[in-house]
Amino acid sequence: MDFAEKLKKERKQKGWSQEELAEKLFVSRQSVSKWENGQNYPSIEIIIKLSDLFGVTIDELLRTDEELKEKVIRDSKQLAYPRLKALFDNVFLIGVVLLIIKIGILLLNKFTALDIGLYGGSFFWNFGPLILMVGAGIGSGIVKEKYKED
Repeated sequence: MDFAEKLKKERKQKGWSQEELAEKLFVSRQSVSKWENGQNYPSIEIIIKLSDLFGVTIDELLRTDEELKEKVIRDSKQLAYPRLKALFDNVFLIGVVLLIIKIGILLLNKFTALDIGLYGGSFFWNFGPLILMVGAGIGSGIVKEKYKED
């Protein structure tokens, strides 16, 4: 029995119309209809809610439908990818900010009477931004390639 058949069977056992199930899931009746006709699949969040509503395990809902199982796996990878990508993007931005601060302070010292020091040592200010930006670029590339393969 595939997901569509299982969903329809469980809904009818509860005596719910498509509209009633849709209200419980906060989705449209058309969404429930598409799921039951095999035209579309719900998100993992909805699958979890369905599992709770029907008193069945997620495994019982997923195992019978290979296409749905693949969709859930794809969706979970897409959720993980942006988080890692955002982490590397933030590290890159920190490197850029440090570089801008260094250049700004050097320009202020050169063109004004100010003598602002760069605290933290010359190695940090000379190589820190470079290391952060190159490391983030490499990490972002690795993550991109890894999720492209999968």
